[in-house]
Amino acid sequence: MNNAQREVFFEVVRTLVAVFIALALFLLIIVLISKEPLDALGYFLLGPLSSLRRFGNVIEMMIPFIFTGLSVCVMFQAKQFNMISEGGFFIGGLAAALVAVKLALPLGIHPLVAILFGGLIGGLAGYIPGVLKTKWNANELVSSLMLNYVLLYLGLFMLNNLIRDPNAGNMASFMLSPVAKFPVIIPDTRVHLGLGLAILMVVLVYYFLYRTHWGYALRMTGLNQKFAAYTGINTMAVIAYAQVIGGAIAGMGGATEILGMYDRFQWQSLPGYGFDGIIVAILARQNPLLVPVAALFLAYLRIGADIMSRMSDVPSEVVSVIQAIMIMLIAAYSFLAGWRHRVILKQSKANMAVPVGRGN
Repeated sequence: MNNAQREVFFEVVRTLVAVFIALALFLLIIVLISKEPLDALGYFLLGPLSSLRRFGNVIEMMIPFIFTGLSVCVMFQAKQFNMISEGGFFIGGLAAALVAVKLALPLGIHPLVAILFGGLIGGLAGYIPGVLKTKWNANELVSSLMLNYVLLYLGLFMLNNLIRDPNAGNMASFMLSPVAKFPVIIPDTRVHLGLGLAILMVVLVYYFLYRTHWGYALRMTGLNQKFAAYTGINTMAVIAYAQVIGGAIAGMGGATEILGMYDRFQWQSLPGYGFDGIIVAILARQNPLLVPVAALFLAYLRIGADIMSRMSDVPSEVVSVIQAIMIMLIAAYSFLAGWRHRVILKQSKANMAVPVGRGN
């Protein structure tokens, strides 16, 4: 096992141990607070598998988690702690709704244009903190968090003045064009064609990060910006396009969610999927190929907690305990560091004990 493989092994083990500890503590809490803990545990662990409709709910929730998880992965790999995925997701959904309401396009072309427009608007949202960072060294975390609320109220203004249906009974858009919506791909569920687009984005993001010059420059900038600049990489451009790409992916995710799950645009607040994407990216260790696994896991927890809250005396908010503990343990670099050091030391001693020429 070489050093790179060993690092991957350690991170996978560390993540799995953190998840196990969080689940164990969660189950302990249920036992302590519930009058019928076994029933509550059963609903939580097996509820999402009890019917096709409920498992379909897991897949439905997994789709936006994949998009925002990928968005965060791209920006985090460049060491840009940008929260624009939340605002990008919202404004991308609104952009798709504008296309679905205002334009009359052929079947097949309409959703494609809506998705691309959502991605374009999301990319523009990501461009703003990127420019602020490269031009004036503004902290991207602060600027993107503030920009999220600018995008929210700008979006509500556009919803209210451009596509609001006065007969809807609440602040919602006109009905989306049927030809713009994604078709359902699994009968008796709401799982839509956006699942295929999400998987395609996983492949494209992985290819971009690990098989292209731009992805290499992005990863090197994240690992060591000064060294990357010394080798000739334009790190300021990398910082900018990492945030543009992250915003674009989030915008496409918002567009996919609107076209797949809604008949109208009716979000009146930030949907929260961008912040969930941070959890997904942390669980996936910023690896695009692991994002679907992390998204499925988080969606399963959320749906299980919702079923448990409806069928037992345990509130769904308890699932936040799992998320908080997992994030704290995974983010703690000293967690299992002693075990890691002992394994490396043991392997080094074993390598030193091998006589020169042995094994040839």
